[in-house]
Amino acid sequence: MIAYPTIDPVMLAVGPIQIRWYGMMYVLGFAAAYLLVLYQAKRFHWQQIVDRLDDLHLFLIIGVVIGGRLGYVLFYNLSYYLAHPLAIPALWTGGMSFHGGCLGAILAGVLCCRRMGLNFWKAADLFIVAVPIGLFFGRLGNFINGELFGRITTVPWGMIFPEGGPLPRHPSQLYEALLEGLTLFAILWAIKAKPWQQASSSRWPHGSVLILFLGLYGCVRFLVEFVREPDPQIGLIGSALSMGQLLCLVMIIVAPLLWWWRCRQTAKGGTR
Repeated sequence: MIAYPTIDPVMLAVGPIQIRWYGMMYVLGFAAAYLLVLYQAKRFHWQQIVDRLDDLHLFLIIGVVIGGRLGYVLFYNLSYYLAHPLAIPALWTGGMSFHGGCLGAILAGVLCCRRMGLNFWKAADLFIVAVPIGLFFGRLGNFINGELFGRITTVPWGMIFPEGGPLPRHPSQLYEALLEGLTLFAILWAIKAKPWQQASSSRWPHGSVLILFLGLYGCVRFLVEFVREPDPQIGLIGSALSMGQLLCLVMIIVAPLLWWWRCRQTAKGGTR
């Protein structure tokens, strides 16, 4: 067993004002995304998005926050929030859903790109490469908070979390930081240029990096959920799968269908 490194979730306090590590992880994730998108846009000579990046990035952040919160409300604790609707905007109490945030960002991206005259699929490929870095920081924030820990285990690297009872548990937040974060980033970064280098080919249409992320994230998260403690208010659905796994199954099914549709659309001379 490895001792859990107790870290004060409050990074800095000045009077009544507190800066928490979890919030700082969000800031680092959004800042890293901005810089990585800017780097790619300049490398691929897409000046149009460089000029509109500030506005687009802001709207995507709003989409992530609203979508993440509403996703948690709808997918994970609907009965509670129906009884306490005024608690829905109380983000400081915790409760965000990755799947909701992902959907919110996609919808915000579609709407903003249409309004700004940008190609959504090209923009999505630039932004999605940076998402795993945000996930990496976010999972580190979960670990520091001692939340979203894993199931009880006998592996030698199990940890006793302050809110997880007396038995050691999987540090599933670190698994997710490594797999959803660093591993997915390495894969996406390695293939990020393919849609730009093969613009005339239907094998790697714009949008394929986004689609690859959706499929890979769905697979990785589905597997990690087997060692992650289910949300107590839901438990295992059908005594088998968690809510996170069901949502990941949707991603795993949708990804190849969306890739097929984009390849077919590109082959017919549609939006690249």
